[in-house]
Amino acid sequence: MKKLIETFKHIWAIDELKKRIVYTLLLLVIYRLGSYIILPGIDSDALEGLNRQTKNNILGLINTFAGGAFARGAIFALGIMPYISASIFMQLVTIAIPSFQRLQKEGEEGRRKMNQYTRILTIAFTAVQAFAYLSNIVNSEANRAALLFNFNDQLLSKEMFMFTNIILLTAGTMFTMWMGERITDRGLGNGISLIIMVGIIARMPSALISEFLIRLQGGGLILFIIEMVIWFMVVLGVILLTQGTRKITINYAKRVVGNRQYGGVRQYLPIKILAAGVMPIIFAQAILFLPATIGSFYTENTAPGWLLSMMNPNSFAHNALLVFLIVVFTYFYTAIIFNPVQMADDMKRNNGFIPGIKPGKQTSNFIDGVISRITLPGAIFISLVAILPVMATSLHINQEFGQFFGGTSLLILVGVVLDTLQQIDSYLLMRKYDGLMSNGGKMKGRMTNAYSQVDF
Repeated sequence: MKKLIETFKHIWAIDELKKRIVYTLLLLVIYRLGSYIILPGIDSDALEGLNRQTKNNILGLINTFAGGAFARGAIFALGIMPYISASIFMQLVTIAIPSFQRLQKEGEEGRRKMNQYTRILTIAFTAVQAFAYLSNIVNSEANRAALLFNFNDQLLSKEMFMFTNIILLTAGTMFTMWMGERITDRGLGNGISLIIMVGIIARMPSALISEFLIRLQGGGLILFIIEMVIWFMVVLGVILLTQGTRKITINYAKRVVGNRQYGGVRQYLPIKILAAGVMPIIFAQAILFLPATIGSFYTENTAPGWLLSMMNPNSFAHNALLVFLIVVFTYFYTAIIFNPVQMADDMKRNNGFIPGIKPGKQTSNFIDGVISRITLPGAIFISLVAILPVMATSLHINQEFGQFFGGTSLLILVGVVLDTLQQIDSYLLMRKYDGLMSNGGKMKGRMTNAYSQVDF
């Protein structure tokens, strides 16, 4: 504990790091306050229908990412999801259209143009989603009680209500996106990821308290402790999965220019076991939302049995298909991220080679084989993590708390926390290095291998 307190003192002693932390916390507090500002003309307490619609489907995922703002009818109801959808769409377009591939390789100027296209696409996505969101409230019998205005009284027309709130929802999403970018530039960590994490973690205290009270009333306090131990072990497993890498050794040939020698070093190319991150789960859950959409055209008694089974998130068929889709999308997204041919060409251009492997095609095939082998265990593990909430619910764990046993929420929480801690650690290491130099002492440190960085 004493060492931890000393570490916090060191963090607060670094002026730049302190300013970044305060700036980040300030914007995150503003975001949380905005998630409680309700759209005009809506009674948040009467949105019972919307609350029911956010159970066990993709709308529940959106509500989780938005920190509950979706079910409350707040101006940040759509959160950052339209921006994420636009970013994914731009990634797919970059792969499919050569002109966007060239634009991506133009350095800072190309990145600026791609970001501008993503922002414009975000506005379009937000407007469409806002229209659907408001139409659901206006046209649903369960949600009409939440409307504070009677459109028949001519105090406020339906068109004006829709137009005004579409503008507000779009502005809320764009403001959220702006805060995320400001956190990335002037704060600490990845701003978009932190905003999602804050929305997720905001629901954790109530879930923990609810589970504790349920176990306390049933006389199962020991069972609650066992649940927390299991949850802790699951978190450790996810950390191992997130941090696990397969390092490929790369040697660089020596080159003598005059009296100087260049190259002749050994580096490592780290290939992550789960390079695709949380994207396979998001894609798979989006696909599994289609049966619910099809089922809305049937009444409960006329829908086919297979469709009802696919709509039930606790059914075997639903989870079996979810696991299959996650494995498929893990390979698909990993193939998008890594290009073994380009990696082999870059390595050859820089006089690098893998020991025992000829440069060129053999190097490309070797890297592709390594990626294929390590992706399978990563895909299987992430599939198990995805269905852990269902397993937890089947063991009579409170559904709200069971969501933190796995799935998208846990993967995002672990990934964002680790990334933020690594940034803080880098500031501390730099400060320590400067301190040793300023004392005029000897430079002491560890020799570390240089890793080729792959952006995800």
